[in-house]
This record gives sequence, C-alpha cells and structure tokens, in this order.
Amino acid sequence: MTNSVRVHAYGGPEALSFDQIPKPAPATGEILIRQEAMGVNFIDVYYRTGLYKLPNLPSVIGMEAAGIVERVGAEVSGIAVGDRVAYPTQLGAYVTHRSIAADLVVKLPDSISTRQAAAMMLRGLTVQALLRQVRALQPGDTILVHAAAGGVGLMLCQWAAHLGAEVIGIVSTEAKAERVRASGAAHVLVGYNDVPAQVRRITGGAMVPVVYDSVGKDTFVDSLDCLSPRGLMVSYGNASGEVTDVALRMLAARGSLYVTRPKLATFIGRPEQLRSASAELFDVVASGALTIDIGQQFPLSQTAEAHRALESRATVGSTILVPD
Repeated sequence: MTNSVRVHAYGGPEALSFDQIPKPAPATGEILIRQEAMGVNFIDVYYRTGLYKLPNLPSVIGMEAAGIVERVGAEVSGIAVGDRVAYPTQLGAYVTHRSIAADLVVKLPDSISTRQAAAMMLRGLTVQALLRQVRALQPGDTILVHAAAGGVGLMLCQWAAHLGAEVIGIVSTEAKAERVRASGAAHVLVGYNDVPAQVRRITGGAMVPVVYDSVGKDTFVDSLDCLSPRGLMVSYGNASGEVTDVALRMLAARGSLYVTRPKLATFIGRPEQLRSASAELFDVVASGALTIDIGQQFPLSQTAEAHRALESRATVGSTILVPD
C-alpha cells in the first residue's frame, strides 16, 4: 500500500482525504517512482473544488512531483533504477509511489534536489513558457506581474530581470514587497488600489507591453487598462475566480489589445519539448539567476492545511508536500 490524498467529492480543503491505496506496478513503458516531494499549486485547488473536472471520483490530485526511480517497466530506455526524476503536469501527484509513463519525466541534474524540483517544475516551466514562448521577452521591456510574491510570481520576477526587463510587481503586503524587490522587481505596488494610475506614473504614461495575471476575475479589467496599444494580456490563473463574459469590444477600445490564456501542456506536450524547456530551466537555476524559494513544507497528511494557506494568500514562494 501507499499513502495518497484523494478527492471523493468536490469542496473545500476538508474534501481532501488522506487514504491508503494499492502500490502500483509499472506497466510497459512506465517507471515506478518513490516520490520524495510534491508541489502544491492553484490548479490543485481548481481540481479540488470542481472548477476543473476530475476524470472520476475519488481521484488523487496534484500535478508535479520528484523522486527516485524504484522499478522500470518493459520497453523503457534511458532511465534506470536509482535515477532521480521529476514531472510537471500529470494529474495524480499527491501520492508516495506512482507509476508513470517514462516519456513524461525528466532526469534531474546533480545540482537540483528532489525537493527543489517539486517546487519548481510546474512553476518554472510555466515561467519558461510565459517569457520565452508565449511572448519572447526583450531586454528593456517593462512588464507587470500580479501576485509577484507567489511561487510563479517570484520566478517570473527573477527570470525577467535576468533577461533585462524592468519588472513592476504587485503584492498584498509590505512584507511580501521586500521579497519581490530582492527578486529583481524594479517597482513594487502594495495592494490593488488604482493599479492603472500607478503603472501610468511609473511608465510616464507609456503603460506596459505585457501583463502577466494569475489572479483572474478581480484584476482582469485593470490589467487591460495597464497595457499600451497592441499590448498582450497573459491570463494564466483564476485565484479570484474565472474570467467570464468578456466583450471583445473591450480590447478594441483600449488600443487593439491581445489576450491569451496559455496552457503549459501546449508548450511541453512532446517529450523533446519537455526536455528542452527543462534543460533551460535547470541551466538558469544552476547559474544562480533563478533561486527556488521553498516558503512552506507540509507532510502529505496535512495537505488540507497547505491548501488553506495557499488560498488565504498566506504563502510566499513555493509550497511542497513530503511523505509523512
């Protein structure tokens, strides 16, 4: 048997059940991982609440983890027992042992620990996609980053600054502002009062060519109002609720704006894409340009507490779970 966290019915953090389930065996093309750490992300909340539907109930949730290969199934090459591996976007991660297709994981370099990997794979590859693929960030660009003290936000600030961008970060408290400044943000806004006016002041009226918004419903219109003509609104999260009922004329009235809703799987869906993006992420971390900030760590049996902390915006940096 192996420990897991499952959703039996959609709901709040109390819907998370710490269950023992049968330990899986790897099928052809699969490996069995003894997972040493699992990442906690807002997408896990969406699956728990039912905003994103699970394939069946009960289901193990969680999207990313890292650990040690314990067994290798038939027809697997390039991965051996004892290798350290990680994956970023495969539903079912809140479990201590998992069988998974070998082409969905990447091997970890010696410079990256399994706990670091669990704290960075989904978030770090999201940032790689946002800054390098959704829109190739250029030196000298000024960007606006919502929830800049979160797991993705801190990485966005660091990597964007490394690429030569001027970062405006938004946070909820002054304590978080200090973390964001230390992560490379040139300007930090505390609170969400009249954000467009503050961006106009910082940019001398030019506004910004791109906004990265993970908050969703509460900030969508303000994000549009921060863009320069033909600017790009990148909506990649729903922390305050899903954005609905958007009239396309809103984009025309504000200067022929663009809006995108990227999904990470689109950018790393093929094994070679996953390996390439991961290699760039590992290189940026190894160079010291990107620091993986594990702000919180919870035992797997306390996953509900981890979700409460995440939803109340009490977390800073990445949150991980570890086996009890």
